[in-house]
Amino acid sequence: MQSSSLERLAEAFSSGAERGASYLRQIGKRQVNADTSRLSDLDPGLPETGLGEMAVLDLMETIGGEGTVASAAGRYFGYVIGGTLPAASGARVMLSAWDQVADQLTGPSVLEMENIALSWIADLLQLPAETSGAFTTGATMANLTLLVTARDTLLSRQGHQRGMGLLGAPVLRIVASSEIHATVLKSVRMAGMATDTIEWVDVDDQGRLKLCDLPELDDTTIVLAQAGNVCTGSVDPLKGLGTRCQEAGAWLHVDGAFGLWARLLEPLRHTYDGLELADSWVVDAHKTLNTPYDAGIALCRHPHEMEASMAIGAGYLPATHPGPSDRAPEFSRSARGAETWAALLSLGRSGVCEMVTRFHDHAVRISEDLKTLGFEVPHSVHFNQVFATLPGNEDACSDIATHVQNSGEAWFGPAVWQGKKGFRISVSNWTTADEDVDRLISAIASAKDAVLVS
Repeated sequence: MQSSSLERLAEAFSSGAERGASYLRQIGKRQVNADTSRLSDLDPGLPETGLGEMAVLDLMETIGGEGTVASAAGRYFGYVIGGTLPAASGARVMLSAWDQVADQLTGPSVLEMENIALSWIADLLQLPAETSGAFTTGATMANLTLLVTARDTLLSRQGHQRGMGLLGAPVLRIVASSEIHATVLKSVRMAGMATDTIEWVDVDDQGRLKLCDLPELDDTTIVLAQAGNVCTGSVDPLKGLGTRCQEAGAWLHVDGAFGLWARLLEPLRHTYDGLELADSWVVDAHKTLNTPYDAGIALCRHPHEMEASMAIGAGYLPATHPGPSDRAPEFSRSARGAETWAALLSLGRSGVCEMVTRFHDHAVRISEDLKTLGFEVPHSVHFNQVFATLPGNEDACSDIATHVQNSGEAWFGPAVWQGKKGFRISVSNWTTADEDVDRLISAIASAKDAVLVS
């Protein structure tokens, strides 16, 4: 009986893998937008007797496959969603078969892969030697993990120990860039801190926090900065912020979900001076590094403080070296960090640099080509983000983005930045080639003509 069950499992696994491979082989040729016309067919009604495995996979492959956006393809430029590197994709398939929980007792090898990946990332980003952290589902949970750690650490320094709750706790100040990402603010709220009392700091015409407007800091302050403005890719003045925070005893937190990787680029490296002065950093693997979703990373120069806030214990759990559940909210979770290990090992240091360089080069070219078409790009290209608007006709930008989406040629979305209506293009897929950029620009040109004529 067991042999028969395992054979069914292996056959279904192989069929799913083969169908996935078939999808990837044709993804570059299909339309980028999803065909949602048959999604109702995914609900035939819950049957009294279950369908066979192959029938389920057939339905998922046909109807489900049609209803996917080809975000893994080279012509997807929305939401800073990276593709998936071959080694990372293969690792995911293998990990699915292993079905390991990322802890020392049930997944020692995958846990080791995660720990190695964390050390490699800290080294690549030139963070302090004591830096460690944990993998999370994405930047939101990584921000939450680190903001809870920052909150607890600052409160404990004021004599309010962990475990006492927030009732009667000293009030903490939060100072933030006025263009900090929305997920950071969501994490602030989930950490039980107020967003309506944030001390906002204005930004310049690139979206960078103005250091000259920074208020006086103290040891009850959490400063929220970013490395990678969501519209322009710009970086806050990290060296000045880090120096001011260290002098005051404040906690500096840097949200760099996609942008931290640009520190590897020689022409851009100087903009990241002082990154190492922060107390905590957030970066995603599933964006710029092109691992499968989901893989966020919470990094902290005080890992013992993370453990003090996040560690869990139970009578049936033996004492072990701190594991992922001791530095992040989740207790049981998949070994998502093993895919990051595979991605980094397959690329090597030079491969990561080369991929990041390509993203920047494509963004520079897109910016210049859009200007040739009559669009305005009101910022320098700081990494992989391009925000564009149409002088005298900003309202047309949303229609242009929709026209391109509907054409199936490429995908990007409308955006508003510093009062200007436009659209945003994010270059973050390792498969994006010059031909994909050619088709993007051609689609935008056609869309502009069609929208303005109508």
